[in-house]
Amino acid sequence: MDYKALAQQTAQEILGYYQDTSGWKVVKTSITVSSKASKKFHGNLYRVEGIIPESTSKLSDFLYKPENRVTWDKSLKVYNMVQKIDSDTCICHTITQSFAMGSISPRDFIDLVYLKHYEGNMDIISSTSVDFPAYPQSSNYIRGYNHACGYICSPLQENPAYSKLVMFVQTEMRGKLAPSIIEATMPSNLVSFILNVQDGIKTHKIPSGRGYHHNGHSSLLKKK
Repeated sequence: MDYKALAQQTAQEILGYYQDTSGWKVVKTSITVSSKASKKFHGNLYRVEGIIPESTSKLSDFLYKPENRVTWDKSLKVYNMVQKIDSDTCICHTITQSFAMGSISPRDFIDLVYLKHYEGNMDIISSTSVDFPAYPQSSNYIRGYNHACGYICSPLQENPAYSKLVMFVQTEMRGKLAPSIIEATMPSNLVSFILNVQDGIKTHKIPSGRGYHHNGHSSLLKKK
């Protein structure tokens, strides 16, 4: 499988979701969560928007790096990079916590994760589930599937020292879950994630100028 080509295609899909303003229905307002029917599976595509009091380059570094993920993302038990493809592309294995007071059991996922920089200091971190023979499905967990998901980080127009974070999620939980359970719990879980980011980024030191950022520009700009 050409993982790099798939990663680039997924980032482009996330950009398309960001630019598509039609058909979204607001389902939660404390942090804006909207949804519409996914074109990938029989379920919803969710869009979540929040403000993060940190620069865009630091926010994207924080969201991309796997090392500290489970220390701030309360929805996860495990988040490990299992293969590094290059400086901005990797494959990660994730195991979630249970949700909805145990009615949604833990899932595991194998995702291709990619960070790409765009003009205007906008970063996209995209992910999509892939088959990865080194990590076959285990009998311990139901393997979920993430259709094109991702984060878009950009400077807040009113205050460029802060960032606007827009997240897109379309997760196929699989198993025998009723769609109504997922629809009832997903918006609150997505709000919790944004709150985890806001809290976690305060307590983690984020070095500036990591390998894939050079003066606010990704090394990808040289690879096109």
